[in-house]
Amino acid sequence: MNIRIASPTIYDSIVDGPGLRMVLWTQGCPHNCKGCHNPKTHSNNGGYEIDIKEVTKQMSNMRLQKGITFSGGEPFLQQEALKEIAIEAKNNNLDIWCYTGFTFEELLDKSNPSYFKNLNLLKYIDVLVDGRFVEEKKKFGLKFRGSTNQRIIDVQKSLKYKNIFLNENYYEKNLYEAK
Repeated sequence: MNIRIASPTIYDSIVDGPGLRMVLWTQGCPHNCKGCHNPKTHSNNGGYEIDIKEVTKQMSNMRLQKGITFSGGEPFLQQEALKEIAIEAKNNNLDIWCYTGFTFEELLDKSNPSYFKNLNLLKYIDVLVDGRFVEEKKKFGLKFRGSTNQRIIDVQKSLKYKNIFLNENYYEKNLYEAK
């Protein structure tokens, strides 16, 4: 199975979740958020395809990384491939963060044709940063998110209790407004 990614995988990020992380930048995004920091990932035809076995092989060779982050683009356009990568990440004792322009509610809307695929991927994700980037809500100093509308969600707790639980460890107080 292949996955379309935007650029080579990053193995030493410290800004896409806590600790040293591997980051997989998926290609394709329907949101086209104004001020997006990664607009080259929007086209579904951009980037290149890579076999997920190559990604999992690279992941199994990591030694210092705490986890893997799925970003993009929009990861939930490629749930099946990411689910397979997530299974291998869990086998390697890595935590999984995922950034999405969809809200948690949109992903779990049972009328959404992708509901079951979304749920199957969410079962492996530890933390979801959800919501579109909103340039007018951008604040400097936000940890692991770009605008104040985006939430940092404890996915497993939220799925278990069928209610959204924010991961309060990553919210700051007294932030400076973006100019």
